[in-house]
Amino acid sequence: MEDFEFVSPTHFVFGRDAELKAGRMLAERGARKVLLHYGGRSAVESGLVDRVKSSLADAGVECVELGGVRPNPEITLVREGVALSKEHGIDWVLAVGGGSVIDSAKAIAVGAHYEGDVWDFFETKQQTDDVLPIAVVLTIPAAGSEASKNTVVSNDELGLKSGYPNNAQRPKIAFMNPELTFTLPPYQTAAGLTDMFCHLLERFFDDVGSVPVTDNLNLSLMKTVRAEAPRVLVDPENYDARANVMWAGMLCHQGLAGVGRHEDWATHGLEHELSALDPDITHGAGLAVMFPAWMEYVYSENPARFAYYGREVFGLAPTGDVEDDALSAIDETRGFFASLGMPTTLAELGIEEADIERMIPTLKANKGEPFGSFMKLSMDDAREIYRLAL
Repeated sequence: MEDFEFVSPTHFVFGRDAELKAGRMLAERGARKVLLHYGGRSAVESGLVDRVKSSLADAGVECVELGGVRPNPEITLVREGVALSKEHGIDWVLAVGGGSVIDSAKAIAVGAHYEGDVWDFFETKQQTDDVLPIAVVLTIPAAGSEASKNTVVSNDELGLKSGYPNNAQRPKIAFMNPELTFTLPPYQTAAGLTDMFCHLLERFFDDVGSVPVTDNLNLSLMKTVRAEAPRVLVDPENYDARANVMWAGMLCHQGLAGVGRHEDWATHGLEHELSALDPDITHGAGLAVMFPAWMEYVYSENPARFAYYGREVFGLAPTGDVEDDALSAIDETRGFFASLGMPTTLAELGIEEADIERMIPTLKANKGEPFGSFMKLSMDDAREIYRLAL
């Protein structure tokens, strides 16, 4: 097991009507003026935003609203949120939504007390503790941003999608009501399940040997996501299935499933270039295409690790040929994503071979060279992985 530091300050409020406790709990923690940050129409039309606003008002907490977060959140709206926070003396940021809204809220919280451009943090990765406290009402289990140290934001002007890690931006409170996920469209549910699963794959496959306590937690979460996926797609109002998925999504990216490991994150880097190229590409859908391609390219570095994963997660019986077992595990992974309705090729996402060279410069700017830990990848390796995914 490698040395590690692990921070998890989030207070979880889980269950029916959890969002109605937001006002009281923020007021108890000193909130007086909150930036209420959310996405598009669904949070408003469902009445969720009004319920949260009423909760804040009942507790004597003022709020300033900023909606309009898109999937793959963009820096322009973040800058608007930073300006509003400074203008109104905001002391908490409350995100109502999924990973995109939470990531945007984190970036606003980081920039609220900064005199320069908030994008500086994404370029330099400079750490700061001067971050507004963040709370979350989660509506889409997927990214795990409700408890993670990471935020990812796009800069359309630069054609970049970049991450910024900082423990100071982990949310202080996460209100998690599985009932809020009942009306999610099947595709969005499936993309979220894929994203969760891939968060675990990034941590399971690296250059560290066995770490039993972490590996077994990771594998258990993979099996849980696999088991609950068909239940929530067939019966979207199954409370227990939705609850298991919501809690698993947090655990998949909180960090606990990777302690003592180096983690890889090459595939997330490869996918970020897809959704930077076309913001309409859903992150989970892009991962469904890129992860099996990455697996096919790198598995020979440690086929036994892949065979072990196949046995534990998919129940594959050993054949005596570890390379065949590894390839079978990769086939099962692709099949699992396809069973959720996810794409299996870049062509299905509208990406062509000519687009590969457009992505390489920003991939290099974001990830450097080499990148990844399971196998150190060059930009030529990245080109070949994209080609495998076509």
